[in-house]
Amino acid sequence: MTGGAIEVLGHVLPTAFGLLGEATLSERSSRSEVVYRLLRQAILEQALKPGTKLSEDTIADHFKVSRTSVRGALVRLNAEGIVDLRANKGACVAEPTLEEARDIFSLRRMLEAEVIRRLVADLGTSGFKRLEQHVREEQAALSDHGPLSIRLAGEFHILLAELTGSQALTRFVREVVSRCSLILARFARLHSPECAVDEHIQIIRALRSKDIAAAEKIMLEHLDAVELRAELNPDKAEPDISEILKRYASEN
Repeated sequence: MTGGAIEVLGHVLPTAFGLLGEATLSERSSRSEVVYRLLRQAILEQALKPGTKLSEDTIADHFKVSRTSVRGALVRLNAEGIVDLRANKGACVAEPTLEEARDIFSLRRMLEAEVIRRLVADLGTSGFKRLEQHVREEQAALSDHGPLSIRLAGEFHILLAELTGSQALTRFVREVVSRCSLILARFARLHSPECAVDEHIQIIRALRSKDIAAAEKIMLEHLDAVELRAELNPDKAEPDISEILKRYASEN
């Protein structure tokens, strides 16, 4: 990661850190958790693009934490498949290939079809309220056309999985959604975020219908549309990472 990128991300951590003498195990764990959470957020919001180098020393120096705390965060992100740890090369944001992208979307269809089947059978009033509130947040973020809108779109699918009550299914969906975010960051063509919000509203309506076949069909059509947005565009210009991170920091 460039010094500029870390410096900008540092603005979101004005008081989260500070080496106050000898840190306890709990304090080190807490610091690692904050590094993990914010780096993950920056990656999922596509502020940190695939291939961006993540220097342990630079992160540790800037955030005033130990390398142990940084390493812990990077190991967790590596386990989720969104950071690569390479021997003698350090860490960087993962760069999915087109072959991996197709595999991930195939797995995602299977997982989210199962989510739909479970929710049609057993989703109560409180669950619908949470989904509707989330969609309202997505609609409010439409004018953003940036990081927040991107993150909320993915979190809608994670919320669906959480509402099944299955920790295992939620964990798998969270990981596959995270990897799809990297795929979109690397390959996606420009598209209107209004499309995704409208598709999410259709999914909620389908769940209310209690028609498993119809609800599953709508979900799969939605994921097909998401995959289409991830087609490789060889003429896509490389973004200015520093400018994107400045915008990301100012909005958090």
